[in-house]
Amino acid sequence: MKFGIGFKLSVLLASFGLLAMAIVGYYSYAASRSTLVLAAQRDLLTATKVLGQNYQVSLDKAGDDALLLSTLVATQAALGSGTSGATQRDLNALAQTFEAMLKIHPEYFQIRLIRADQHGLEVVRVDRDGTGLTRVEGGDLQEKAHYPYVFKALQLKPGRVYLSDITINRELGAHAGLLKPTLRVAAPVFTGPQHASAVVVINIDLNRMFLKLKADLPASYQVYLANQWGDYLVHPDASQTFGFDQGRRILVQEAFEFVAPLISGVGKDVVTHAQLPTWSPGGDVTAFSRLPFGGVGEGRFVVLGLSQPIADVVRETTHVAWNTVQVILVLGCIAVLVAVLVSRAVTGPLRAMARAVTLFSRQHVVSQLPYARDDELGQLARSLNEMQTTILANMQEINESRRTLRHLAQHDALTGLPNRTLCDDRIQQALSQAKRDMGRLALIFVDLDDFKSINDTYGHHAGDLLLCSAARRMEACVRNADTVGRLGGDEFMVLLATIDLEQDATLVAGKIRDALSLPFDLDGSRLSITCSICVAIYPEHGADAITLSKSADAAMYLAKEGGGNRVQPVWFGAAATG
Repeated sequence: MKFGIGFKLSVLLASFGLLAMAIVGYYSYAASRSTLVLAAQRDLLTATKVLGQNYQVSLDKAGDDALLLSTLVATQAALGSGTSGATQRDLNALAQTFEAMLKIHPEYFQIRLIRADQHGLEVVRVDRDGTGLTRVEGGDLQEKAHYPYVFKALQLKPGRVYLSDITINRELGAHAGLLKPTLRVAAPVFTGPQHASAVVVINIDLNRMFLKLKADLPASYQVYLANQWGDYLVHPDASQTFGFDQGRRILVQEAFEFVAPLISGVGKDVVTHAQLPTWSPGGDVTAFSRLPFGGVGEGRFVVLGLSQPIADVVRETTHVAWNTVQVILVLGCIAVLVAVLVSRAVTGPLRAMARAVTLFSRQHVVSQLPYARDDELGQLARSLNEMQTTILANMQEINESRRTLRHLAQHDALTGLPNRTLCDDRIQQALSQAKRDMGRLALIFVDLDDFKSINDTYGHHAGDLLLCSAARRMEACVRNADTVGRLGGDEFMVLLATIDLEQDATLVAGKIRDALSLPFDLDGSRLSITCSICVAIYPEHGADAITLSKSADAAMYLAKEGGGNRVQPVWFGAAATG
């Protein structure tokens, strides 16, 4: 079997493509993996800095809240002034303020006002208890003078706040805050220039605070927080936190050795690290930052960190590797596809024309076709374009004919007014609108008196001219929103879609009667005619179209019986009842 040049070229191209893409794919995979890890380190470092700033902002806001509460007039009143003690009203007012603050900040679970005297007795205390708030009063108030957040806060100058160490809250009666990681923010209350008589203490739920702070972080990010000795305060595994509270030490520098310089205060305030195993899926990208904690000069700090599994970072490289394999397979088939590409050079314009025909059949849009070609495909494209243009012109004529037929089906051929079918539809629409708006409408029937004698005397042509002129005069008597229609013969209908009073409809009917009573100059003849008009009002004379029409017919009968040439309203006794 002899192989042609096409087959040999296909094998050569496939072999070259496979080899080239294999080499390029390997280096692309390795380079992209390293690039992703470096990018992840930068992103993680940025996220750590932002999280640290947000953490410090949250602490600053808590401090501002404590200072705000400490300077309130209600706080001063709750402590009493001079020899007079605080009233229950003063205590209630401050408790309501504490409750409002707790509602605004779900991470706060307790706010207290603690006196400097009486062994640090709590004056006002509001706790978070489940989903609600509880005020602690009377004998349940406790003495807190022995806690650092009380006696150290009392030593502060005005405008300063005290941040306690983050510990497990074991104070009795703490409700929702019991056994929770807690940070206390305290601000002194000054009743004199240099005399702190009480402190305002806000207990913050550390877990809820960080839940709020990490809400915008990717789900794969893990958050760590350690105190200045390296003890975990926040860890993805809750069992690793607050080991010192249980008689054991679990330190961040033992799990992450590169964090040790942050704990000892040697080196930079920010470190990053990436454990990048060659093939195994383990390893993490981590970033830690040292943040000041507490007042200036105290020397306290915390270490905040974020980590992300390497597997999440390099997951995209798996897609790159798979895409590389796919590309290699495609390149191996290039030689076979050469013939297909040649055939596409011929079939491509045909497919374009097929798409154009499909688009034209669905949306009636003429697409750009290869008209400029000098071969048979160009001739076919020009023929298709001429066919589409002709079809569009024919469709426009058909649509115009449809519109004309639709108009003829709904309008009187002689006068051009809406016929009975369209009038019935307008009445139904007006009734629906009047029912929704609880409004009123008027249905007026107009019947030309002795019109038959006009036809008999002057001929049907004069009668037709008279009907058209009468239609124009009636249209001039009503608003654009109203409808004048011809029901048949010499019978007309006027629909006043909205009226306020029955007299409004009677006034319009009178205008129509006066307009029709004027002589008509038609085809050299001067004709005069009178009309009988009846007026039916919705809802007084009927709640639907049939009842309203029957009421109008009854009134028309009375008008004719009375000799015509009059406006006859519907009598209540003559109104149809359904």
